[in-house]
Amino acid sequence: MKNTILGAICLSLAASIWGGMYVVSKYVLDFIPPLTLVWLRYIVAFLVLFILLQVQQRKTTRLRIEKKDWYLFAWIGFIGYFVSISFQFIGTRLSDAHTGALITSATPAFIVVFARWILGEAFTTRKLVSLALATLGVVIVIGWEQNVDSSLLGSLILVGAAITWALLSIYAKIATQRHTSLTVTTYAVFFALLFTTPVMLWEIRREAIHYNEPLIILGVLYLGIVSTAGAFFLWNKGLELMDAGVGSLFFFFQPIVGSFLGWLLLHEHLGVNFFVGGGFILLGVLLVTLQPETKAG
Repeated sequence: MKNTILGAICLSLAASIWGGMYVVSKYVLDFIPPLTLVWLRYIVAFLVLFILLQVQQRKTTRLRIEKKDWYLFAWIGFIGYFVSISFQFIGTRLSDAHTGALITSATPAFIVVFARWILGEAFTTRKLVSLALATLGVVIVIGWEQNVDSSLLGSLILVGAAITWALLSIYAKIATQRHTSLTVTTYAVFFALLFTTPVMLWEIRREAIHYNEPLIILGVLYLGIVSTAGAFFLWNKGLELMDAGVGSLFFFFQPIVGSFLGWLLLHEHLGVNFFVGGGFILLGVLLVTLQPETKAG
């Protein structure tokens, strides 16, 4: 139970940080193109994580990294931190933030499916009911009044972002069975940085970059240190401590925090749907965290 509570705290913090990330990235993307911003996030995040990893390894016995581990780190960096994050930025740019939040909220459903397929985690009544309640809550919070298919290409890319992030979550859990969450996150971000570099170089030849304002620099540092190094580590640590299918439900805190910060910082209106939908999301998370497990046939 102690691990479950700690895992729930880590996953809640990670999803909450990502919910607030949209406010910052929305501003920074007006000055820096998406793939270049992803690269900047990763170079900042890797430097922070690598320093922390060196400090950790001085205090603990270092486990040898084998060839198969490097392949796994590279796969996590490619499918999750390169493909998924790039798809998220590009898809949101081609559609809108509202559509991005709605479509990528399908991620927990994909995680539950992949956890059954790859990790052998059972489908249970608890997981399925919790997933249904939380998904309903997201739909209520975000609403259907927006034109979700305003850009078919953008929407398809966002579906790809949801699927690849689900795969990241599964393989990160596999990797943390042998190595610490900090080790996995650090080297996966390193490989993501390598994969992102060629497309970043291509992009900056086509689009102008503006970085002469302090707020832009602060925004990049926040995205790199807090939203990438911090949140990626917390997400991987949370999945290390919980079943992937159970932990996936905490992803739904992202739209709640995003909506709340939109109200607090951007003066966006919060209607009754926010509170009703938020209640369903919290109910689903509490059910999957606190209630005893019941197998669904």
